[in-house]
Amino acid sequence: MYDVVVLTDARYVNPKKRNQYIDNVIEEDRLVMEALEKLGLKTKKVAWSDASFDWTQTKIALFRTTWDYAEKFTAFSDWLMEVSMESKLVNDYETIVWNLDKHYMNDLKDAGVNVVETYFIEPRDTRTLQEIHDELGWEKTVLKPAISAAAKDTFMLSPETIGNLEERFAYLVKDETMMLQPFQEDVLKRGELSLMLIGETYTHAVLKVAKPGDFRVQDDFGGTVADYKPTQAEIDLAIAAVKACENTPLYARVDIVNDNNGNPAVSELELVEPEMWFRKNAKAAEMLAEKVKGLLG
Repeated sequence: MYDVVVLTDARYVNPKKRNQYIDNVIEEDRLVMEALEKLGLKTKKVAWSDASFDWTQTKIALFRTTWDYAEKFTAFSDWLMEVSMESKLVNDYETIVWNLDKHYMNDLKDAGVNVVETYFIEPRDTRTLQEIHDELGWEKTVLKPAISAAAKDTFMLSPETIGNLEERFAYLVKDETMMLQPFQEDVLKRGELSLMLIGETYTHAVLKVAKPGDFRVQDDFGGTVADYKPTQAEIDLAIAAVKACENTPLYARVDIVNDNNGNPAVSELELVEPEMWFRKNAKAAEMLAEKVKGLLG
């Protein structure tokens, strides 16, 4: 019987090929497991999709690097429901389900949190991208699915490029909700901030910058990461986003940009499997381990 299973995806259990990206994933999981084990907890690293693992044999399933879930969303959703009946999930099941769909941006906005302006295009909408842009009065935008990870099917649109994506958009919106946001110019000028929180406590932050010629800040696409000291306004915004959740998450990553009005705005709230950059602040992993141990009574 395990106290905590640290969840990953199958690519990162025993990878035969290694690179800097994979090494970082393994290091993140190692820091969390070491912090848990220092508290006397029995742990194991398991891929969520491992059909051979008996999920009744762990008290807690801790989501960390399950980064393939968006590619296998139906299977992941079924697994998620089943495992929630066998062991305690962290973050909890209701929080994960809420956070998987970026309609949560509307909930944050309703709670008074400043978020990047977002318009949702529901499945089977027959309007063209150009028609939607004309209705909204937007020109330069970002289009992406409401349920996605790692910038999958994410496009920057402008009057010059929008026509090239009409066919792709029509295909995507047949079966899934798409979301449209005005492009935030500060992403190219400064980048995107990621603030890490354990519970409602801010721990550390990084600044993610896209490679020249791109707008996607993820390191999957060549983006770079640097330590960052946020302003108090940015910290307050991140804490407000976490407090707006119905259940306080044990961990969270709040992505923030300066919006086109010059104000800090939440661009994403990551509660399922966020990269937390524990390798830049191992103390945060220890804080998370303490929170997890607290759930065991």
